[in-house]
Formats: sequence, structure tokens, C-alpha cells
Amino acid sequence: MDTLTNHQIHDAGLADWRKLAQALYARFAAPDYARAAAFVSAVAGTADETGQQPELRVTIGAVDVTLCTREDGLWVTEQDIALARRVSEIARDQGLDPEPAAVSQLEIALDTAHEDAVAPFWAVLLTGSPESRIHDSVFDRTGRVPSVWFQGTDEHQPPRQRWHFDLWLAPEVAEERIAAAVAAGGTVVDVSEAPAFTVLADADGNRVCVCTSLTRE
Repeated sequence: MDTLTNHQIHDAGLADWRKLAQALYARFAAPDYARAAAFVSAVAGTADETGQQPELRVTIGAVDVTLCTREDGLWVTEQDIALARRVSEIARDQGLDPEPAAVSQLEIALDTAHEDAVAPFWAVLLTGSPESRIHDSVFDRTGRVPSVWFQGTDEHQPPRQRWHFDLWLAPEVAEERIAAAVAAGGTVVDVSEAPAFTVLADADGNRVCVCTSLTRE
């Protein structure tokens, strides 16, 4: 399996899609439920032909599509790029407009110095299967719960915030979202890794990372 880097994905020129944490994401506006269902049906038929299984979610006024290859993790491959192009063609043919800046993904991160001790607990608790732990993360293949990843830290004594959100956004909206969060009472804690991620905190000091695929490999 030949996985693609973020740079290669960007160079593929998928105007309707954004790479977030692991996968490709797209949102297509659907004026009514019937149009949304027709689009989902067409995408499902194309996916069956290629043997792929994109995630399709019909929500109010839109259809969300997530594409990746699930093999020893979650990766983007040339096969995913090809299907993304086909999904965009289907959307255009059916008159559904892309909304790439609207995509987002929420990951939950646990700072821990004991990944091997705590990861099996969270894998079986969240998904019911120890096999949902892949590398440094827990993934629910059915999408019931957000993914959880274990961020390695040094030993430390509580109290200290250990859980935090990683909010993945389309790069073109990240700065605007950060500014809005600051205007709503938050503070910027760390920009040393921006635009890959910017650390914010709420008024109580609880931290969150706003992440993009930029400058990541």
C-alpha cells in the first residue's frame, strides 16, 4: 500500500476536499433530503464498483463524505484520490455545491506517560474491541465516537489537564476560528507549531489545539 503525504495530497488539486487528521473530508450542500439520498446512492454505487467504503453522513442541508484506506491504520492513497474526484463529479452532475471550508473533525487527546497501560482500557470501553487500538490511537470503524489518541508526556503529578480536544479545520478558516475564540474570552497559549496546531485556552485555562494539515508530513 502506497500512502500519500500531505504534500502529495495537496498537489492532487482536490478543490472540494480537505485533509484533516487521517482522512479526506468533503461536505456537499443538499437542498432537500431526497437530493441528499440520491447523491448518497450514487456515491455508494461507485464505491461498490471500486471496493471502497467511504463514510457517508446525511445531516441537515448537507452530505458529509469521508475517504481513507483502512489498512494497519487510516491513510490516504491514490485509490482514495481517484474516488474523491469521482464523488466530486457526481456532486456536480446532481447540482450539489461543495462546502470545503465547512469540514471539521474532533479528536480527543490524552496526555499520558503510560500509553501501553491505559490504551487497552479506552479501546474496549469506547468500541468494545481491543483491536480498535492502532498505533497511538483508538479508532471506532463505525464512527460512533471520536477517535482518541495518546500524546506521550513525561511523568507528572496531578493536578494537570490531561484530556484536551484536537479540533481539525480546513486551513482557510483556522485563523478566523481562532480569532473568534479569543474574542469570546479565550487566550492563545502557544503558536510555536502553527499552522500545524495552535494551542488555545478558555477562561479557566482548559486547553484545546486547533489543527490543520499544513506543514505536516
